[in-house]
Amino acid sequence: MGNELKAGETVPEIRLPSSSGQEVALSDFRGKRVILYFYPKDHTPTCSQQSCAFRDAYGDIEGNGAVVIGVSADDVKSHVKFIEKYSLPFVLLADTEHTACEAYGVWQLKKMYGKEYMGIVRSTFLIDEDGKLVREWRNVRLKGHIEQVLEALQAM
Repeated sequence: MGNELKAGETVPEIRLPSSSGQEVALSDFRGKRVILYFYPKDHTPTCSQQSCAFRDAYGDIEGNGAVVIGVSADDVKSHVKFIEKYSLPFVLLADTEHTACEAYGVWQLKKMYGKEYMGIVRSTFLIDEDGKLVREWRNVRLKGHIEQVLEALQAM
């Protein structure tokens, strides 16, 4: 499987180009809680739904001292269009080389319509102020997911 992370461990550092035009590092957010989510592709129905769900919950997320960071293999230009289309209030990182995806064990063999290919397994990681993993959700199904993340965030 890939790199399984354990609660309480320091998460792998990420430094990637972002939709803001700057390189963003996960360590830039020390002192804040981070909801880091990996999703397969900009402008696809489920990914759009998921990103909008994080957008709609953003007030609650910020109220609990957290930020949201989305990561996919799309390039910065695609991310900028995606953010504009859905008014996303958070940054998206472009992991075109899959380095962050591999570090978090979410770049895996997938199957669709009988074809096998490498892709991102939809996953969310809740990270504390010190950069340690609190909780992870892998193979995320959207129904109820944002609520689970908010509950875990509020319980911190």
